[in-house]
Amino acid sequence: MTGWKENTTGSVVALGETMAVLTPVAAGRPAPGNPLRAGIGGAESNVVAAATRLGAAGTWIGRVGDDDLGRLVVRELRAEGIKVLAEVDPHAPTGLMLKELRVGRPRRVRYYRTGSAGSRLSPADADRAAQAIAEADVLHLTGITAALGPGPRAALDRAIRIARAGGTKVSFDVNHRRTLWPDAEAAPVLRRLASAADVVFAGLDEAELILGRPAATDRPVTEAGGELAALLAALGPATAVVKLGALGAVAAHDGSLTYAPGHPVTVVDAVGAGDAFAGGYLTALLGGSPSEACLRTGNALGAAVTATEGDWEGLPTRAELTDMPAEDLGARFRGADHVMR
Repeated sequence: MTGWKENTTGSVVALGETMAVLTPVAAGRPAPGNPLRAGIGGAESNVVAAATRLGAAGTWIGRVGDDDLGRLVVRELRAEGIKVLAEVDPHAPTGLMLKELRVGRPRRVRYYRTGSAGSRLSPADADRAAQAIAEADVLHLTGITAALGPGPRAALDRAIRIARAGGTKVSFDVNHRRTLWPDAEAAPVLRRLASAADVVFAGLDEAELILGRPAATDRPVTEAGGELAALLAALGPATAVVKLGALGAVAAHDGSLTYAPGHPVTVVDAVGAGDAFAGGYLTALLGGSPSEACLRTGNALGAAVTATEGDWEGLPTRAELTDMPAEDLGARFRGADHVMR
């Protein structure tokens, strides 16, 4: 593997679907008298937003419908300083996510993305953004896009080939969604994509799925996670990171394991925490930070997003992150039950 491209700030480009997000203003089901707040969210654009807030150059590649929700997606991402390379699809709507609140917190997330513009991603979308992919430091992809169908999977493959030809590193977050496809169908595809990446992110259960083996139950979770990370790295990635929820994360790199603990926070909205972790880790990596610092940055961003409403709105800027010493982060976010996914 070659080194990361020289760049004073680093650049991250991601390909995938970003949806409009509707969240009830008050707890309870959507109903008359309980208006819905509109926002946006998508695993890949969440990662780019995290990197951009920390000073990296960010680009999102995708498709949106020719509708107000698509214009909302584009407008919000551009407002974050993200370069948007989005094809406007006149034949399909922008995807939609609906959060249902219970006791003031999201308890269920429903997706309306069948037939959406994002589900119609194809190799042509990667080709249109070939220059941006080839010039970036890292291309970030997720298993969510792979789950959307043959066209999106082919788009991922094309993007990886473009990245390889341009010397761009490939980052892959497994992000397995059982609501989109079953384990038996997903496992071989996710394993292939993980094997083709330079950096892989997985939850404990996702690592188990790809490797086809459960984590050891006779040892501490951190040790079991480290073993799975090492096995993931053996598939081909230079670095494999296994996220351990409240316990933090462990990374396998160059034959060694590194662990960093999580930060206790009160969970407000756990959606997007894993994306924030990946964005923080990658940005620290682009800056030349060692493995432990990358993990700590990822944990800090995951905690910040978990402690606030929205998929990405709570992401800290570089200045805010600097003001968040690891030992004080839990106190700053006033809580004790961090969950990252």
